[in-house]
Amino acid sequence: MGKSRSRGARRHRAAVEAVTEQVDGGLAELLPDRERPRGWTLLIDGAPQSYVDLDDPAYLSFEYQRRLGHVIDLAAPPGAPVHAVHLGGGAFTLARYVAATRPRSTQQVVERDAALVRLVRSHLPLDARARIRVRSLDAREGLAKIPDGWADLIVTDVFDGARTPAHLTTTEFLDEARRALKPSGVFAANLTDGPPLTHLRGQIATAAARFGELALIADAAVLRGRRFGNAVLVASDAPLPLDGLGRRLAADPQPARLEHGRTLTDFTGGAAPVTDAVAVASPAPPPSVFR
Repeated sequence: MGKSRSRGARRHRAAVEAVTEQVDGGLAELLPDRERPRGWTLLIDGAPQSYVDLDDPAYLSFEYQRRLGHVIDLAAPPGAPVHAVHLGGGAFTLARYVAATRPRSTQQVVERDAALVRLVRSHLPLDARARIRVRSLDAREGLAKIPDGWADLIVTDVFDGARTPAHLTTTEFLDEARRALKPSGVFAANLTDGPPLTHLRGQIATAAARFGELALIADAAVLRGRRFGNAVLVASDAPLPLDGLGRRLAADPQPARLEHGRTLTDFTGGAAPVTDAVAVASPAPPPSVFR
């Protein structure tokens, strides 16, 4: 009986075809996972954006999304519902994760690419019971519509051509985030950079100018400027769950460093906060990153 089911699952996976469609941000591809029957990877112009397992929305494949998942897990008591804002939708991976791990949560996803939203909704539908509202707006415009003090959690994961837009890297943007957060709320951002880490240092300095508590999660090789990669910045005006984060990161399949306090301040190397007047997009990754 088990062998029959296994053969059936393999035949099912073999029959599932990739989906390719032009969206506002480029060429979108939904690639089926041959190992997980309802697993899909979303790519835009060849750059991986999201992974979703429709049978197991609590499964996070990408390492940076697992790290954001740790932040989500510790943003409130286990299982407690939260008000969450996701800037950047992709395939709604983290919104699905919150809905699965924190039932009755109320969430807003802001994704500018309306064609991408339609594609994902069509092929990777959201659970109809999940309280997830999707707005097709620019991230900063959508954030401005969030009521004062509404959010327990704001997650920023916005890329345009594999680069974070300039207007989402500034003190003015973080002012808007702080306005929308509850006093105990948590802001988390997926950042990317490579040597000499000018962008990452500037983003830490920018967050330090607006929040009282900061932490950074990244691979040691990224922090040492040896390769291009992701870093998760976590900020709040309330104490951060550093012990819990440290334990979860140590147990992760791909352990990462957790920097905070004086070490993180020293890491900025005196970088100045970024304002709207001087902001630039994050650096483009080298072609080798996606090979």
